Amino acid sequence: MEQVLARLRAAAEATRLRLLAICAECELTVSEITQIIGQSQPRVSRHLKLLCEAGLLVRFREGTWVFYRTPHSGPGADLVQPVLDLLPKDDETLALDRARLDQVKAEREKIATEYFRANAEDWDRIRSLHVDEAVVEKALLEAVGDLTGGRILDVGTGTGRILELLGRNAEEGVGVDMSREMLAVARARLQRADLSNCLVRQADMYQLPYPGGMFDVVTLHQVLHFAEKPEAALAEAARVLAPGGKLVIVDFAQHEQEELREEHAHRRLGFDDGSINDWFRASGLEPGNVVSLPGKPLTVRIWMARPMSAQAADKVQRNSEKAAE
Repeated sequence: MEQVLARLRAAAEATRLRLLAICAECELTVSEITQIIGQSQPRVSRHLKLLCEAGLLVRFREGTWVFYRTPHSGPGADLVQPVLDLLPKDDETLALDRARLDQVKAEREKIATEYFRANAEDWDRIRSLHVDEAVVEKALLEAVGDLTGGRILDVGTGTGRILELLGRNAEEGVGVDMSREMLAVARARLQRADLSNCLVRQADMYQLPYPGGMFDVVTLHQVLHFAEKPEAALAEAARVLAPGGKLVIVDFAQHEQEELREEHAHRRLGFDDGSINDWFRASGLEPGNVVSLPGKPLTVRIWMARPMSAQAADKVQRNSEKAAE
């Protein structure tokens, strides 16, 4: 009961209610929040600290930036929405906050569009080498299956397109990427699609900041060919996969387009089924179906796997130990 009272006391202040209202819309930096609220940064930071301590906001760092948003799950999340539902829709202060929030979103969209335009030529050139992206996305949706109520992690999310594609029916979607520029593009895409259940984070695919077994579906879409150690990235993705979950990899079959290595930093010129399946098994996963989508000259493959049973995992471990002797 004390925890509930503490959360209610934290929310029971005009500025903090305004903060909850805008941070429920999307994740925002301190500078964006001060721009919207129209108060000094020290004062805003003090309110944010109180809301975070009460569990009504979550805080995360991305390089030198810090973002805030309302939580998606947990006791704090259960309290935030009922409180926000009590706020009058015609309140002038809240209306002004929403207008300024729209300005912040528009500025994000502008920055993301400019970055995308500057790099679109290279992406278009690569896309022209393989089957139409709509065909790949349709096959991916079929491979992933029903996501209702599930939690998704998209590793190397890039523009956020895969999160946008899969996130609508999920309880929560998370995209991770190391590039702040690409995260800006992804945030703009998600806010444009009104996917408040999805978010993006700056994170290393070799050290994902999540506990084991957290996600029902993990995707790596056109990511592994950039990886110095694809088997390590796959093992880390397998670590955060929930029992009964599904790991889905979309990437190129082996090819000889050397210019992709020289001009676009591809570390691997595609993958063969044997290597992917060996990495699956080494990570405690049972390989599943493989979907092949031939193009000219590149073929896109979709590899799928699920966690092994304990018995199967023990067998793989014993075989590995014998091979090492």
